[in-house]
Amino acid sequence: MIDTRYIKYAVLILVCLALATVISKLTRMALNRFFKSSSAVLKVDPTRFSFVKNTLTVVIYLGAVIVIFYSIPELKAVGLSLFAGAGIIAAIVGFASQQAFSNIVSGVFIVIFKPFRVGDNVKINEMHQGIVEDITLRHTVIRNFENRRVIIPNAVINSETVVNSTIVDEKVCVFLELGISYDADIDKAMQIMQEEALRHPLFLDNRTPEEIENNVPPVRVRVTGFSDSSVNLRAWIWAGSSADGFDMKCDLHKSVKEQFDRQGIEIPFPYRTVVFKSGKPEIPGQ
Repeated sequence: MIDTRYIKYAVLILVCLALATVISKLTRMALNRFFKSSSAVLKVDPTRFSFVKNTLTVVIYLGAVIVIFYSIPELKAVGLSLFAGAGIIAAIVGFASQQAFSNIVSGVFIVIFKPFRVGDNVKINEMHQGIVEDITLRHTVIRNFENRRVIIPNAVINSETVVNSTIVDEKVCVFLELGISYDADIDKAMQIMQEEALRHPLFLDNRTPEEIENNVPPVRVRVTGFSDSSVNLRAWIWAGSSADGFDMKCDLHKSVKEQFDRQGIEIPFPYRTVVFKSGKPEIPGQ
């Protein structure tokens, strides 16, 4: 006669394996749907996420095996011995692949939260700036403005400050900052900066209808402070994108300087006062 315990054990094993199979299939279906939609946004190959799906499948079945071994007393002692040895191996492998796994998890977070996408203009911690060219589970490829590829691990990007110039609105406000001498005509200098900015083909009028109705100037120029030898002016000028803003700022540096020269407005050099002393000073009583 068959012991009823073995029947219960067999049923337990079948139930655990069946649940693991169902959970694995449902998880893979959900991940396939999520990765497919995310890959369309990020413009990356969805097959790159197969490693994550396979890893989760292994974890689910491994959990089922652990439940089986710990639920059957006859297998529990054997399971403890096996898992103790496997634990040492897993610890060694886990320690060796810690950085790689961290990059994978960080890549998944980038896919989920989308701090940047392929084609975005980003700056990473004031060090690297360029266009995002590719996003993988391990690293992100940025093409800088020298046409070089900067490959940054995802774990590094997740711990750094990312400035994304195109995630919502590509328009940028360019600061044109110049210093003029103290005896120069401030109003004339401010007028020249406004006129040159309005004349540039890349200038963008970013005023709201209310600001236009209230006659707010399209280019604002203010005195921002005083230096040792100059009065500092700043103009707020809008452009359609970061690239247009950079080109416009370079052009305005040239055109404003030329207009200043024609109108007699000086951009001063730093001044130094040098005092020459001849002989030693006389000391009273000597």
